[in-house]
Amino acid sequence: MESSGEMVAFPLLITPIENNYRACTIPYRFPSDNPHKPTPIELSWINLFANSIPSFKKRAESDDTVTDAPAKAEKFAQRYAEILEDFKKDPQSHGGPPDCILLCRIRELILREVGFRDIFKKVKDEENAKAISLFKDVVNLNDAIEEEPKRVENLVRGIFAGNIFDLGSAKLAELFSKDGMSFLASCQNIVPRPWVIDDLDAFILKWGKKPWKKAVIFVDNSGADIILGILPFARELLRCGMKVVLAANDLPSINDVTYHELLEIISKLKDENGRLMGVDTQNLLIANSGNDLPVIDLSSVSQELSYLASDADLVMLEGMGRGIETNLYAQFKCDSLKIGMVKHPEVAQFLGGRLYDCVFKFNEVSSG
Repeated sequence: MESSGEMVAFPLLITPIENNYRACTIPYRFPSDNPHKPTPIELSWINLFANSIPSFKKRAESDDTVTDAPAKAEKFAQRYAEILEDFKKDPQSHGGPPDCILLCRIRELILREVGFRDIFKKVKDEENAKAISLFKDVVNLNDAIEEEPKRVENLVRGIFAGNIFDLGSAKLAELFSKDGMSFLASCQNIVPRPWVIDDLDAFILKWGKKPWKKAVIFVDNSGADIILGILPFARELLRCGMKVVLAANDLPSINDVTYHELLEIISKLKDENGRLMGVDTQNLLIANSGNDLPVIDLSSVSQELSYLASDADLVMLEGMGRGIETNLYAQFKCDSLKIGMVKHPEVAQFLGGRLYDCVFKFNEVSSG
């Protein structure tokens, strides 16, 4: 489905939304803070985004779909750095005070204004092709695990391993440019449990009761994340007889997978009978979330997603942007799962965990 028209609130949020929902997880400021002076938390996040400018500029410079890319990349870098400096002088400027949603939005707007549409396109295509070639092996490894609890844990570890492919993190962008990402090595290198938030046992226990009929999964990055992490997990849900809605971004933003890219990926992975490694995909739906950022404010999603999600009984937000930096504490009318890897030191500090720690937050809604 194409995203069009007015945006609406995600229908499974607890209402009234204005009293119960705040998209950003970290409190950047409190009412008692001076409105014209940045708080220490705001400053650390402004610096986090400033530190990502060189890797974004480098990507933009090498975008051969754009004429005069180096000059435009320089213009982007200067303009974004100026705005970040303005926030340090007065957090009320540019629609502030700044939080991760506003800082992402301004970065995307400037990229588009100077003429870039999708600076990560090349690397996304390369990583998707690599991951597609590994999909069969990853699924076979999971299917070979006979005990369901162990299989579910393995699928979850696959999501964390896939989620490492995140070029929005300056540290990981640097690591990635050195040696790419080995999915199976990443699976083995996940920090040992218990993770900083670890509700996996409760989730596996509930899974065993087969309580859910329909899941909505907000997906994150291209490459290993979507193809080797989320799709094997979604396939397992389909095998359990569930309907699965995958919600992907409308427009490109860093290396996140878009709605159109996801349609293309799934058509490449299906066999001639429309099956995903032997599993029927009739109950797999791809939705355009209407979002164009690596974070998400669920008070504003596409009408199509709202319609498809209204009768879901499991909501899953995957990735640091959608499931940790935003929405970690979001409350839903149904069971929910926030799952992602901590890839910014500022987030690790807030959660009291380690860098590259894992978050697996499962909230059950009592049926009583």
